[in-house]
Amino acid sequence: MKTLIFVGNSSNSLHSISAILADYLNDKLTAKGIDTRIFNLNDSVIPLLDLKHKEIPSIVKRMTELFLSADLHFWLSPLYHGSIPGTMKNCLDWLEITAKLPKPYLTDKRIGLICWADGSQALNDITTMENIVKSLRAWSIPYTLPILKKDFINPINTHRNFTNLC
Repeated sequence: MKTLIFVGNSSNSLHSISAILADYLNDKLTAKGIDTRIFNLNDSVIPLLDLKHKEIPSIVKRMTELFLSADLHFWLSPLYHGSIPGTMKNCLDWLEITAKLPKPYLTDKRIGLICWADGSQALNDITTMENIVKSLRAWSIPYTLPILKKDFINPINTHRNFTNLC
């Protein structure tokens, strides 16, 4: 089984929630012998979607191959103004280049959804991602994880508290 952890924001801090979650998931999956890859928006330079050009950028081709080769995805996203970050949506929009494949988009992939927010609206982002998952012909895992940032990080010592949420 191959797993993809899609970090849907461009934070580059090692202590960011996205980095903590991605590392945690990667460690747990790798310990179980699961082939795991992390696709972090911060490490890629995915251009804005433009299907008018004949040549698809090589970074987009590599991203698409990574998304298609994974059996299971975990999408990690902060809530920005009621939705996922635009850069995350742009990456997912590039999956349009798979439309003519025998199994287009993310057909039959399983996707776990994790979101965090300052307030109690993280579930809004989960709903947005669920709609995208369905549009891409994939299946969202029934258990999702909306996280309140204040419950995730202890403000006194900023220790990683992800294990307390699971």
